[in-house]
Amino acid sequence: MTEIIFIGTGGGRINLLKQFRGTGGFRINSKGANVHVDPGPGALIGSLRFKQDPLKLDALIVTHAHIDHCNDAGLIIEAISRHTLKKRGIVIASRYALEGGEKGDRTITIYHQGKVAEVYAAKIGERKKFKTERGWFEIEIIEAKHDIEDAFGFKLFIDGTTIGYTGDTEYYRGMDQKYRGCDYLIANCLKPQHDEYPGHMTSNDVAVLMKGAKPKMGIMTHMGMSLLRAGPKKEAAMISKKSGIDVVAAYDGMKVGEGLEKYM
Repeated sequence: MTEIIFIGTGGGRINLLKQFRGTGGFRINSKGANVHVDPGPGALIGSLRFKQDPLKLDALIVTHAHIDHCNDAGLIIEAISRHTLKKRGIVIASRYALEGGEKGDRTITIYHQGKVAEVYAAKIGERKKFKTERGWFEIEIIEAKHDIEDAFGFKLFIDGTTIGYTGDTEYYRGMDQKYRGCDYLIANCLKPQHDEYPGHMTSNDVAVLMKGAKPKMGIMTHMGMSLLRAGPKKEAAMISKKSGIDVVAAYDGMKVGEGLEKYM
């Protein structure tokens, strides 16, 4: 069974420092691999809080180098590498997160990159297969339009399940088609409808995405303060009505499991 656990579902600058919602990203547990995605502040503490043992992780994905997506990357790598005592596991990240820009301000240290067995700098449009100690998974890197270099979304193929994740991005023409074929499509939705913000999606954008991508189930996460005030359940209901897709708003600690209809 493939399971998704949301460690933190908050987004935006205000929530980042107030922590009304956590910012620890989410985790995918499956027979082929256990993967942590976008470990922002609180990823480690949140994992322990929700009884998700970080030492059982096989891989880490960092979609871009903003602190709310990568702050705890070093901690997660130390867990993957068994307290840095065993060179194992996989890190998939934007090139900027791994190498830095002109000033060299990488967000995943060279030290931590050296503690895993494989490091992959994500390349838009590429599809790559990875072998783990327990099985394998495959990832397709999808373009994201955000305000930092090399940001990306992806489709993850694991144990017969396809999980899409937009990362931080504004909606762009043709984006929905790139996420076709997903069982789950996780969308970072910072703002409520009609509250547009560059580099991010509103709930209206997510409705357009879901309608075109046609996943079996859609999930909103990375929600900012204005969306939290508007009411995540209300926004999810609007998206479902407009798109014809079952869409739910994630909350910290939420699990999505077998059958695509099980979330609690």
